[in-house]
Amino acid sequence: MRTCSRDRVARMLEESLPMESGCSKETIIETLKKHDRLLIAFSGGVDSSLLAALAVQALGQNHVRCLLLDSPLIPRREVEEARETAAELGLPLEVLAFPILADPTFRENQTDRCYTCKKAAFRLLKVVARREGIDTIADGTNLSDLSEYRPGLAASDEEGVCHPLAVAGATKEDIRRIAFDCGLPFWNRPSAACLATRIPYGNEVTVEVLARVEAAEDALCERGFSGVRVRVHGNLARIEVPEDKMARLFEIRREITAEFRRIGFVYVTLDLAGYRSGSMDEAI
Repeated sequence: MRTCSRDRVARMLEESLPMESGCSKETIIETLKKHDRLLIAFSGGVDSSLLAALAVQALGQNHVRCLLLDSPLIPRREVEEARETAAELGLPLEVLAFPILADPTFRENQTDRCYTCKKAAFRLLKVVARREGIDTIADGTNLSDLSEYRPGLAASDEEGVCHPLAVAGATKEDIRRIAFDCGLPFWNRPSAACLATRIPYGNEVTVEVLARVEAAEDALCERGFSGVRVRVHGNLARIEVPEDKMARLFEIRREITAEFRRIGFVYVTLDLAGYRSGSMDEAI
């Protein structure tokens, strides 16, 4: 198992620029100016979108490229959101197929699954970077990420990926605040994670299971729920929603149950602990 070590966290904190009352837009821009050209691992989420927007301000549009790796792990709605965000911000975006499910090690879904995925992803990004004559690959990792279980950080270190937001001292809260202050429409976009995070470790990741998860979460989104997760335990769906949305979900439980059964689930449950990021890691 590969994890982000305490030494790495300490090093990133040491490298972070000093700040008095939270990281600022200017601090991030100054950090970005240390680079000539950047290839940004882009997802359309708040972190990578802000990074890309500020990189264009710092370096100019011709010195920034954004690359979205598309696979069955990413819901179609998020791919479209990423395209729309890039178009709105004038970001140069390339979408490239990422056949991660062809890797049997990834499909086995062990606890370092994220490492396997990120390793392959960053190697593909390096191919594109070489093609474009770009020396530096950056992602949206921030200081808050360094204290969470993220095996993929080890892969990014090994492949030489830089984390400008973390180096600038930006936390998740800083990033949303800066995006809001800049008038960027995605500042309150719910956090996203690949669909494989809905599957318990040790259970195979397949196209069929991912499609069921995506269809189930789409059904909830269409009914006004955001920031939701549908965790899969065989033929049982465990729904996580923020606690203040539970009553609303319970009101339409029959409608949701019928829809989920149509999708392929037999049992439909509501997790009383509510939505929390990385809940599958609780079993580790």
